[in-house]
Amino acid sequence: MTESNQSESGNVAVSGEERAATSSNSPTDSSSGIGAADLMLGAAAGAVGVWVMDRVGWFMYSNEDPAALQQEYHARPGSVDVAHAAVQKVAMLMGHTRPPEQPNAAGIAVHYALGVLPGALYGVLRNRVPALRAGGGAAYGLALFAVMDETVAPLLGIASGPTSYPWQAHARGLIAHLVLGVTTETLLRVVNNRTL
Repeated sequence: MTESNQSESGNVAVSGEERAATSSNSPTDSSSGIGAADLMLGAAAGAVGVWVMDRVGWFMYSNEDPAALQQEYHARPGSVDVAHAAVQKVAMLMGHTRPPEQPNAAGIAVHYALGVLPGALYGVLRNRVPALRAGGGAAYGLALFAVMDETVAPLLGIASGPTSYPWQAHARGLIAHLVLGVTTETLLRVVNNRTL
């Protein structure tokens, strides 16, 4: 550290980059090295990210071409969204002959879990792997979109393959996930700046 980083009172001034780099040393569970605070804050930021993503997604959905919406509706397994399709699949595996209607509490919980769980992981990793924060969280949102929406959901059979959906559904999903990523990162950055 250079002399210019030290004030006349002897206190050390820390830049935002130095704070972000050292924030991986936030309260940790000494046995695992995982920051419990980072985990919880990431989960909370992920939940808020899902809420904001939904507002943007629903706005776009309500202004979308009706023919594209019809194509998307027919492409969806069971004509329901991914979270509710997952709930229906589990219900059927458990022997329930009639899947729960959409929306339902379990589907909404799964939907939020798909933002909370990756958000918790992101909260832990973002200061340890700074590249994850690229684009102010946009890289995180892009990764969620590519991995979850375009790859894992079709492989699990809770979404059809990407070519079954109109381009508008992909654009809406991409934009909504970018919003989720930027919201999650912004909230975590604000909290980090206030607590360091």
